[in-house]
Amino acid sequence: MSLPPGFLEELRTRVSLSQVVGRKVMWDTRKSNQGKGDMWAPCPFHEEKTASFHVDDRKGFYYCFGCHAKGDAISFVKETENVGFMEAVEILAREAGMQVPARDPKAQQKADRRAQLAEVMEQAVRHYRMQLRSSAAAKARAYLERRGLDEAACDRWEIGFAPSGWQGLWTHLRGKGVAEDLILGAGLAKTSDKGREPYDVFRNRILFPIRDARGRAIAFGGRAMDPNDTAKYLNSPQTELFDKGHNLYNHGPAREAAGKGQPLIVAEGYMDVIALVQAGFTAAVAPLGTAITESQLQLLWRIHPEPIVALDGDKAGIGAARRLIDLALPLLEPGRALRFALMPAGQDPDDVIRAGGAGAMQAVLEAARPMVQLLWERETEGRVFDSPERKAALDRDLRQALSRIKDPSLRRHYGEEIKHLRWALFRPARGPARKGGWKGRETPAAPRPSTKGSALVAASDRFAEDLREAVILATLVTHPALIAEFEAEVERLECASDMHARLRAALLAAAHGAPQADPAAFRAALEARLGAEPLEKLFSLSHVRIAPPIRQPGNAEKAALCLAEELAKLSAARGAEREIEDAMHDLQGLADEGLTWRLGQVAEARNRAGRSDTEDRTDYEIGPNGARISRDEKDAFTELLDRIDYARGKRRNRGTDAREAPEKTGESGGLPDDSRY
Repeated sequence: MSLPPGFLEELRTRVSLSQVVGRKVMWDTRKSNQGKGDMWAPCPFHEEKTASFHVDDRKGFYYCFGCHAKGDAISFVKETENVGFMEAVEILAREAGMQVPARDPKAQQKADRRAQLAEVMEQAVRHYRMQLRSSAAAKARAYLERRGLDEAACDRWEIGFAPSGWQGLWTHLRGKGVAEDLILGAGLAKTSDKGREPYDVFRNRILFPIRDARGRAIAFGGRAMDPNDTAKYLNSPQTELFDKGHNLYNHGPAREAAGKGQPLIVAEGYMDVIALVQAGFTAAVAPLGTAITESQLQLLWRIHPEPIVALDGDKAGIGAARRLIDLALPLLEPGRALRFALMPAGQDPDDVIRAGGAGAMQAVLEAARPMVQLLWERETEGRVFDSPERKAALDRDLRQALSRIKDPSLRRHYGEEIKHLRWALFRPARGPARKGGWKGRETPAAPRPSTKGSALVAASDRFAEDLREAVILATLVTHPALIAEFEAEVERLECASDMHARLRAALLAAAHGAPQADPAAFRAALEARLGAEPLEKLFSLSHVRIAPPIRQPGNAEKAALCLAEELAKLSAARGAEREIEDAMHDLQGLADEGLTWRLGQVAEARNRAGRSDTEDRTDYEIGPNGARISRDEKDAFTELLDRIDYARGKRRNRGTDAREAPEKTGESGGLPDDSRY
């Protein structure tokens, strides 16, 4: 018995081989090209120091030039996990979110039928191409010529024509001996409700063959010649060969072109794709008559990490782009993005190319915008934010949208970008001189060395955070039973280095597949995913070796307490850094008493999070709330307050109350302290 036809093919399409292999190898970053899916690493099947193991992510195959191991994702899982074929399929299916169907004893029969249906489709392609040369297709040929498609282009795209008759293709195929059930099964004809013979699906239409990634004809897209037809474009119905939500027009050639460095462009229709390819943009695809589906989006990312969605510049095109945002947000990952190239109003890519040539299209593509900008425009367009309630509503809507991004690092970067856009909206930049307002502002004095070197200002120094992360990760490796208890905090961990990020990912993945009660077995599972070197480096660090959970591996209670404390301190320190960043940004707009208090609280929080009880007490003083403040930071903080007081004095001399300044300068309110996207 075997699986149903098409299941393994879809599984291989959905699964990224580089992600599967990446759990077992360390990529050679000098030789690898992630954008093209061309990855190299030392072979996991034999010991070597050079990177002779090659993964072609787009084709889905690997090959070792040393030991000659080769195969696809299924064979890789079989060899590295020491499992059978069906177990490997089940592992990959879980990762791809697919359910393994029950084994089908008639699978070979169905595979044979699919091959027969594909052959019937090829016969239909040849028939329709011949019809395009007939006298009945004169208007169709004239239309194609007006769209810039000569005979050579029609041959290149295998464009055909279905005459107006009801049974032209049916009669032709039956005359060739093709069985009725195959013609119906291929979606080329429909049964009659009136008891008559079946009739053709496509009539009086220009036909574009749709081929899958392997180049097999699986369906047609038909453009009506009658302007009064109920459907301008009509696709084949869903069949054993064709599911329009799981395929792309021009998939195979576009994948090959993207592998050679071409940008992947997603257009709306067949004619747009043809026009783009004819103009030299050979990695162009289109969804098949519907909005982009999740499956199609995954296919696009398999072809290229950052597709450019080229949509018509009308209201419908912009609406489609904004709907795509909601689909894409939960699926985003580092290295998987979308950009949007909106055509001039009332034009599609074909119009742009015919009017201005390839250069005009290239300019539009180069101006493509990241998705975060379209998200911002969607949430702010047509809205007025003249009250705190309306601003709060915007904050709520943006938080809800960004909460759908699963990757914490990506969600944080989106939040930072949204915060900058919000700042620009609610705090317009002051000009050098405004009528009736200030005539500029004196340049502040250069900061003293104690200010520049202080830990309060140098928030980018992440050395201490890196140390805490190392202790946290080493504790989880030594006490894997604690992962379930602290899983949410570990998932939110903003790792300071790529190595820590990989360790965290491997920890979480291994926790679901290895016995957590046995630390030795768990560490072995980690080494199988990462190799021994990352763990050896982690446990060789002196501050890791002296940590209580590592020195006392048998004391799980102490390990849990230590882990909770380190995670809390790390969270407090990073929260303080963000607050300081915001406060320093606020200083550009001239702070008031609220900001002064805010800086004081942040400094105290930072000291509480970052100081240990064993620190030399001669290096700090006790603050008003009992917090320890280092003298360097006290000097830096005092200087900041002095600069604020100096600026206030300058404003009083001009006869302006500091509390009224924002109103007079046109500011519309600051970023709320709780605005964390």
